[in-house]
Amino acid sequence: MKEFDTEVLVVGAGPVGLALAGDLGWRGRQCIVLDQGDGSIFQPKMDMVGIRTMEFCRRWGIVSDVEASPYNRDYPQDNVYLTSLNGYELGRQPMPSMRDEQPPPESPQKRERCPQNMFDPILRKFAQSQSSVRLLYRHDFKSFQQDADGVTASVVDLDSNREFSIRARYLVGCDGARSTVREQIGIPMQGRGVLTYTTNVIFRCPQFNSLHDKKPGYRYMFVGPDGMWATIVAINGHENWRMSIIGGEQEKVHYTEPQLVAFAHKAMGRAFDLEILSVLRWTRMELVADRYREGRAFICGDACHLTSPTGGLGMNTGIGDAVDLSWKLDATLADWGGPAMLESYGVERRPIAVRITRFSTGNLHTMKETKSSPLLSEASPEGEENRRRVGHALSEGMKREWFSMNMNLGYRYVDSPLNIYNEPESRDQINAEYEDGMHYRQTSRPGCRAPHAWLEDGRSTLDLFGSGFLLLAFGEAGSEAAPLIEIAQAQGVPLKLVSVAEPAVRALYEKRFVLVRPDGHVAWRSDALPANANTILATITGNTRTHNETVSI
Repeated sequence: MKEFDTEVLVVGAGPVGLALAGDLGWRGRQCIVLDQGDGSIFQPKMDMVGIRTMEFCRRWGIVSDVEASPYNRDYPQDNVYLTSLNGYELGRQPMPSMRDEQPPPESPQKRERCPQNMFDPILRKFAQSQSSVRLLYRHDFKSFQQDADGVTASVVDLDSNREFSIRARYLVGCDGARSTVREQIGIPMQGRGVLTYTTNVIFRCPQFNSLHDKKPGYRYMFVGPDGMWATIVAINGHENWRMSIIGGEQEKVHYTEPQLVAFAHKAMGRAFDLEILSVLRWTRMELVADRYREGRAFICGDACHLTSPTGGLGMNTGIGDAVDLSWKLDATLADWGGPAMLESYGVERRPIAVRITRFSTGNLHTMKETKSSPLLSEASPEGEENRRRVGHALSEGMKREWFSMNMNLGYRYVDSPLNIYNEPESRDQINAEYEDGMHYRQTSRPGCRAPHAWLEDGRSTLDLFGSGFLLLAFGEAGSEAAPLIEIAQAQGVPLKLVSVAEPAVRALYEKRFVLVRPDGHVAWRSDALPANANTILATITGNTRTHNETVSI
């Protein structure tokens, strides 16, 4: 290292920065993480750890930590639409508690309710468990310069007010919506911009569910004559709640505490005692960065995409960014990753951000634009018909958010320089899969997440992936793979061969050979190896470009 203090400098110790640092450390890479805060979280901005993120947690060995978080695992997860908690219930989407919910057939894991104030400490523990990772809280990133060999960052220790420099091979900005790294790189963002000005209120009320006659739910969604105006969610399944006053897109309102209490009383349908713990005024936006890299500096998570939380895809997409970037930095630092390796990061991840931001905005529009009327709370036949209509519209429209498996697992890298697309596909087929957020079908097509299946020894196929490339050979095909494995070893490329005999797994994977990348996505598949196996290695390591026969989205 000599002139370098670390290989990768990460700015921001939120869930994305911690996941990136932990994964880099898990791969044996040196990493320093800077954060101007002390790690305390007063406003958890997310509370759902998605199924793909849980698959990464499985890889990292921290699933049991997530399952042991303080969230009440027996608390019902129903989504409820109502005029008020002591008014009319318009509809309900029943959902199992975290304890009762089972993994779907497509994954060894399931989503978990684990708010940020519980999830961040788990990721922090994971990152700190890696001997090559250092976390520097109360350190403010000021600026950086880059040259042909690395970056030099100016940092201030906020406790001592001492300014010093950190020299790193690469810099990654995981520093959120107002990313200093993104601003200094000069990367613009595109999209619809402001969607709403929203106010979040965390309040404490242990007896909350005893103050109304409704069956407990996770998310209460309040509808008035002008549509949905607020939600209240069970932030820990016990005494803490988060009320979100949705607001509009024209004017930012600073409510006083008495006004916030009045909103809570309106939602309850009666006055009650509550203790306001924190207030966060924030702007809901739909924006995606034009690019994700400038030289040796990268952006990740909210620094490169801002989305409505209606769908729970923001943080989970950010962690997907981190996993994608981590193995590519590792490959480059290990000298087997070629010029296209780091270039592929934005090529692969930016279309995913465009997809999830548009999907999430669509969910918001379903919430806000369901037509109501002043008759909604009337005790009359007309009022009853209005409530039936509104409840039905919300119940049907919001299913795309509650059951968005294809958004969580079905994203695909369709134009990556690291993948070999040797099977022509129609534009209509790819676009249809792109637009469908709900219906997920496992496939081993290049660019897709490699399918989950249970092996005879009790492991998931996903348990085989992560540390390097993996060539799955089905039936007797393994004996043909020797040339590819030998060339990879000679070039220092981490590639293992695993032969699988189970017919059901072979049928799921569709081809005799399937090559899976360290991030668990398929790089290539075929029923036969090419005469020159080096052509495969050159592409998957970013050392050449291959004509892609699929279409870009």
